[in-house]
Amino acid sequence: MTPHIITPFNAQSTADDVIAGVGLTGRRAIVTGAAGGLGREAARALAAAGAEVTIATRNVEAAAVAAAEIAEDTGNSGVHAAHLDLADLGSVAEFVKNWTGPLHILVANAGVMASPERRTPEGRELQFATNHLGHFALAVGLHDALAAADGARVVVLSSVGHVNGPVRFDDLDFTKDPYDPWLAYAQSKTANVLFAVEAARRWADDGIAVNALNPGRIWETNLGRYIETPPPSFDPSGTSGVSEKSIAQGAATSVLLAASPLVDGVTGRYFEDCQEAEPHVPGVRRGVADYALDPGNARRLWEVSAELTGLGS
Repeated sequence: MTPHIITPFNAQSTADDVIAGVGLTGRRAIVTGAAGGLGREAARALAAAGAEVTIATRNVEAAAVAAAEIAEDTGNSGVHAAHLDLADLGSVAEFVKNWTGPLHILVANAGVMASPERRTPEGRELQFATNHLGHFALAVGLHDALAAADGARVVVLSSVGHVNGPVRFDDLDFTKDPYDPWLAYAQSKTANVLFAVEAARRWADDGIAVNALNPGRIWETNLGRYIETPPPSFDPSGTSGVSEKSIAQGAATSVLLAASPLVDGVTGRYFEDCQEAEPHVPGVRRGVADYALDPGNARRLWEVSAELTGLGS
């Protein structure tokens, strides 16, 4: 049994705190959905440590603005913008085709939450397609670039919302049951954790570490643009174990997993508040559900995802 990972950081730690003293000169990173919010803060912290950073997002104009501002703020001219629409597998394939050279860090940050019922060009439910399938296709497509980096890290942003439901293998796209935006979100966030579990297993010999995380509750981002009512089990008092975070605090766990030497060699885990999470306890908005770490679920999801995206291992 591998030891539980504990770091000196916590829920109040910021991205700058966890990356202090870390040098990333010569490392190349991609952060999806980083034109704003947590992704932008993660991109800024990585660039400040010397990494070459590509901001990959649907709105390439907004990404270009963010890249320019991060470059000015950090003094790092190696911050770039690129178009990537995770809901469109053709866009993902084009991005992968245009990438050359090794990739040391991939932060799968982009996401959509509780959206109205929508379908992708391939007919998939939007949240599962964007949050999981698009990132699956991106990571698998960039596998060789990650393997070439010698010690690459893939960081997948999940959510405590995964505890609201497992992957619905018999109805991924809500074609049998009525669409529920929160169940769709929960399944996509569970899929993020399962991807990390299976990718960690498959890619261990390639030296690629893959971990998932819950960034915490951050209201300052654009993720909640579709929310008109509180999510399931919302607790405004914070007594359920969840407190609000700033963007700098929300990005800390992502940056820790992307760059800190404290987690060298750690893979296939789920983190929150800069620590490896404990098992989920019903009624508490923390921890990781057992079905999200289940190896059988992880293998099954990989096989389904490979079929749906047309990609192999």
